[in-house]
Amino acid sequence: MDISQYEMDNSKSCVLTSGTPQAAQNEPCCLGIDEAGRGPVLGAMVYGACYYPLSQSEKVKELGVADSKVLTEDMRDELFQKINSDDSVGWLVEIISPSDISTKMLARTKYSLNAVSHDAAINLIRQSIQKGVQVKEIYVDTVGVAENYQNKLSELFPDITIKVTPKADALFPCVSAASIIAKVTRDKVLSNWKFPEDESYNSSDYGCGYPSDPATQKWLNSNLDKVFGYPQFVRFSWSTCQKILDESAVRVHWEDDEEFDNDNTVSLLSFFTQKGVQEKAVKRHNFLESRKLKQVVKF
Repeated sequence: MDISQYEMDNSKSCVLTSGTPQAAQNEPCCLGIDEAGRGPVLGAMVYGACYYPLSQSEKVKELGVADSKVLTEDMRDELFQKINSDDSVGWLVEIISPSDISTKMLARTKYSLNAVSHDAAINLIRQSIQKGVQVKEIYVDTVGVAENYQNKLSELFPDITIKVTPKADALFPCVSAASIIAKVTRDKVLSNWKFPEDESYNSSDYGCGYPSDPATQKWLNSNLDKVFGYPQFVRFSWSTCQKILDESAVRVHWEDDEEFDNDNTVSLLSFFTQKGVQEKAVKRHNFLESRKLKQVVKF
């Protein structure tokens, strides 16, 4: 799989696609969607979609596709080659960069990982349709409440039969294939990661990226910059990262925080605080005071 388009700027998410089989443009197709890398604190999350004519369902099933989690890396790679070389099967992946995940989840108006996941699935469906694929059935591994997710997709695509269910990657071959495609892509992105911040980060000794992996824990502890934190390879929105930063990094007080704190709004917590106990105001740094530097809101 060629991921060079993503590697040109791994701070941004991107979509990679196969060619569109002629059969998929002429016949009604099923389309399966699954993800890889939802839980890790390191690297991208990848959403994959696989589609093919309904008439080819048995043929695809005979390839031996299964839930990627029960397959070895070599088995996944071999199955991906079979999927990719089949002239009736097409696929798409959206590589969601860790920077985009962190930015959305830490925004002032929070955007949940479930919402990010839903957006990716919807985008893959729309792009498949735009490529001319005759999508008639969609199968999705659930994120959140299956019924709510299915209703959401059905409202957006009313002319398509949609099934959202847990363990869809073990129930429907098109979702199994999507699971394999997503996992192969995620593994390649992780193993080929290039750190734009500093060459000293260029080490693949970070394990699988899950918070429970000892290699990942060791990498996080040994690569912390006490001022700047971590490179964009790390999902700052994960509690694993936030805990390390809280315990080991230098605390920073941002002056603009006071502007939002002093808007004359009474905090509910103030009613439960002992009278006379107030936080001491933080004095501006001497460097700013001596040079008479002030905050500017308009230019």
